[in-house]
Amino acid sequence: MQNIIITGGAGFIGSHVVRLFVNQYPNYNIINLDALTYAGNLENLKDIEHKPNYVFEKANIQNAEKITEIFEKYKPFGVIHLAAESHVDRSITNPLEFVLTNVVGTVNLLNAFRTHGDMQNGRFYHVSTDEVYGTLGDDGKFTEDTPYDPNSPYSASKASSDHFVRSYHETFKLPAVISNCSNNYGSHHFPEKLIPLMINNIRNNRPLPVYGKGDNIRDWLYVNDHALAINIIFHQGKNGQTYNIGGNNEWKNIDLVKKICEIMDRKLGRQIGESERLITYVTDRAGHDFRYAIDASKLENELGWHPSVGFDEGFEKTVDWYLNNSEWLDRVTSGDYLKYYDGMYSAR
Repeated sequence: MQNIIITGGAGFIGSHVVRLFVNQYPNYNIINLDALTYAGNLENLKDIEHKPNYVFEKANIQNAEKITEIFEKYKPFGVIHLAAESHVDRSITNPLEFVLTNVVGTVNLLNAFRTHGDMQNGRFYHVSTDEVYGTLGDDGKFTEDTPYDPNSPYSASKASSDHFVRSYHETFKLPAVISNCSNNYGSHHFPEKLIPLMINNIRNNRPLPVYGKGDNIRDWLYVNDHALAINIIFHQGKNGQTYNIGGNNEWKNIDLVKKICEIMDRKLGRQIGESERLITYVTDRAGHDFRYAIDASKLENELGWHPSVGFDEGFEKTVDWYLNNSEWLDRVTSGDYLKYYDGMYSAR
């Protein structure tokens, strides 16, 4: 069996990728490497935790010695690198933590793969963000050739990690690919992010904080479609290439929040418009990018990937999942989900 290390595999996007690879590729041994910080939750993977081709390793990618030990143990054919500090607000509060995880952590993984990974036939896949490109005006989209222009400590740290991956490909011939994706939405998303935060706050009749006037625009990608894109790029992408992944689905933040309010009112049996009264405009985020939009035509034309879930369908599924999994939300927001690791792994 070929060993595939997926970093950040207990997080939002990572758990969907781990599940897809474990279920679809019995010839792969999937090693989920996660530090289980606030956004990593092993409950996201309860349905596959006893599969014979799944292993969990608790490790922080900042720890070079531990990462080297794990890579030496498994000698991976491939790495899918999703582990990252990813919340812009947190990066403004504590930029150094983002440098240590997103930059130093990525270099630790590159060094470990260079020494113990399959440098001849394998692949190091680095998953990044559209925020490295900066901001757009009313027109245009980011392409793979758009110059980098990060505006937050988070996006600067991801831009730096992208450059390190490219440099290792050029300098050491490390087989690597990169993807930059737009905002994801779907199940198992930690509720500090916009969509699950709004759903959870509406559920509990709490204020719905909207930055500035809510005019900032984002492109939204259903997380299952992102996982499918990662699968295709990992297996069919060309080393040294970058692929943009987008949902073709732009929304103003305020329009998105009002859409959530409408759906939640309908599903909770409330009067339409009731939840909109919870909208509260707050001081805009420092350096808040105005608009992101992804041109995914390279991925579509070269590798045949297309978004398969329309926003209305994906959004209904997303809201339904959070409403049907209110206990998950309660455990995550209270921190009780951390007890799951202790119960499952502390004695191992």
